[in-house]
Parts: sequence; C-alpha cells; structure tokens
Amino acid sequence: QVQLVESGGGVVQPGGSLRLSCAASGRIFSINRMGWYRQAPGKERELVAFKTIGGMTNYADSVKGRFTISRDNAKNTVYLQVNSLKPEDTAVYYCNMNYRATYNTGYLEHWGQGTLVTVSS
Repeated sequence: QVQLVESGGGVVQPGGSLRLSCAASGRIFSINRMGWYRQAPGKERELVAFKTIGGMTNYADSVKGRFTISRDNAKNTVYLQVNSLKPEDTAVYYCNMNYRATYNTGYLEHWGQGTLVTVSS
C-alpha cells in the first residue's frame, strides 16, 4: 500500500500565503517525480508544479513567481509554498507521485486525497 498524506490547506485572504505538504509512505522503491495539481470547481484538473528526483522543476504559467515547489528526498516529502494568493487559486490541491514499487517494475502514478485552498476576503 502506498499513501500520500497532504496537509496545509485552508482559507486565506488574497495576497496571503500557505505551505502545502505531502508525505509519501508505503511500498516505494524510488520516486521519479512528485508534484501538485489542482482542480477548481467546474474545471478540469491542471498541473501546478512538479519536481523530479534530479531537481528539475516545472510550473504552470499562472503560478510562476508566486509558488515554489521543494522536496525532501530523504523524507519522501514534497512541499508547495504558495504566495501572493489570488481568488482564482481557489481549488482542491492534489499531490501526485510517479514512482516504482520495486526495482524491476515500471513507473506508477499515485494521488493524494486533496487539500482545499480557499482564497477569499
């Protein structure tokens, strides 16, 4: 069993900040990539940011300069520092992991349960 446990969501005023965390546990041999997606009401899930084991990062254009993704590889944990929040950032934020369960298996995807971020005055 593999688990992704997210935390850090909440209600914040425009311009505010939050730090989202996602900790992976379970049968994990190696993690290739960890990242965050979000889904706003009535919209499709979209990529926010991801970071590979090698340190490469990718951000959605809408969050560049405001959000920062980081990883603690030793703890299998990924963080998302979200600053200068806007009402349009309101969404459920999902942690995503691309990993291998054993040394001789292919890469798998796993999702967290989501954490709600609400930006409102």
